[in-house]
Amino acid sequence: VQLQASGGGLVQSGGSLMLSCAASGNIYKINSMGWYRQAPGKQRELVASISRGDTINYGDFVKGRFTISSDRAKHTVNLQMNSLRPEDTAVYFCNVDGHGGRPVRPFDSWGRGTQVTVSS
Repeated sequence: VQLQASGGGLVQSGGSLMLSCAASGNIYKINSMGWYRQAPGKQRELVASISRGDTINYGDFVKGRFTISSDRAKHTVNLQMNSLRPEDTAVYFCNVDGHGGRPVRPFDSWGRGTQVTVSS
């Protein structure tokens, strides 16, 4: 299962960006879809995730600024980011886990990462 992410870029503080991620391949079932980020010198951290049953988790730093949404039929997950701050600057990674492939087996796939830079 491959992931293709898009939507990163450079934005001024207070601006907005939307990240999109599409999973492709033989996908039987998706358990969760989400976004993580990693800033230079820091560990990768959860930004937002959405799991089966639509349970949503956000990182503490989100504080109502970001919204995650998914379309399971299309195997896509989006992250709308508003009120961006310079400290949101990081590489953002899409993550999808579930069952797929041939033969069907568990997978945990990561996208390549898309750079988000917020200028002050």
